[in-house]
Amino acid sequence: MIISILSTCFMVAESKDLQDLLQTGNQYYLDGKYEMAAQSYKSIIDSGYASAELYYNLGNAYYKSHDITMALVNYERARILKPNDPEINHNLDIAREFVVDRIEVLPEFFLRRAYVGFVKIFDADIWALVSVITFGLALGLFLAYFFLNQLFFRKVSFWTGVLFIVIAASTFLFALQQNNLVTKHHQAIILTPSVTIKSSPDEDSGTDLFLLHEGTKVTISDELGDWREVVLSDGNSGWLKETDLIGL
Repeated sequence: MIISILSTCFMVAESKDLQDLLQTGNQYYLDGKYEMAAQSYKSIIDSGYASAELYYNLGNAYYKSHDITMALVNYERARILKPNDPEINHNLDIAREFVVDRIEVLPEFFLRRAYVGFVKIFDADIWALVSVITFGLALGLFLAYFFLNQLFFRKVSFWTGVLFIVIAASTFLFALQQNNLVTKHHQAIILTPSVTIKSSPDEDSGTDLFLLHEGTKVTISDELGDWREVVLSDGNSGWLKETDLIGL
C-alpha cells in the first residue's frame, strides 16, 4: 500500500495549520508511526475538511495499525466520494478479506446497475457544471432562432437548443442523484466483534435471528430510539443497537 499525497484538499480552506498537520501525518506514515499518522489525518477530518484522498490515507494508517474495521470504514468513505478509484477499490478489497461474514449480494436489475454506474462516472459538481453550460448554450441557440433569417439555420438552432435543454435537465438530475449517493446512502459498518440481530427492537422479547461480526457492511432502513433496523446485501434484515454501528 502506498500513501496518496493530497493536492486539492485545502484549495478552499488555505489553512496553513491544517496543511502542516497533513504534512506531519504524511511524515508519521513514512516513518512507520501509523497510529500517530491516523491521529493527524483524523484531526483534519474532525476540523471539517475531508476528501477521498484524506479518507484513503486514514484507511491506510489504520490498516498499518492493524485496526481493520476502521480501515474498512475509511476506505468505504473514500469509495463513496471516488467510486471508480482503482487504489481505493484495491485496498478496500484487501481489507474485506479480514471480514468474517461472507454475505451474497442479491443480483441488481441490469438497467439500474448500468444507470447507477453511469451516474458515478462524474461527481455531482461535474454533472452540475455540464448542466449549467448546456443550459446556457440552449438559451443562446433559442436567441439565435429568433434573430436568424434563414429557415434552415432557424430549424437547426431550435432543435439543437431543445437537445441541449434535454441534456441540461438530465445532467442536473444526475448531479442530484450523485449527491444523494454520497450524502443519503444510510450505510454503516458493524463496530463490535459480534452482535446478535434481533427480530424486533427489544432486548428481551426480540427473537435472535443471526449473528454478524465486526467489519460487515449494512444499510440502515429504520430506527426506533437507540435501535436500528439493518438490511444486508442478501436481503436479510433485523434490529441491533446503534452503538454496534459506525456510519459511513
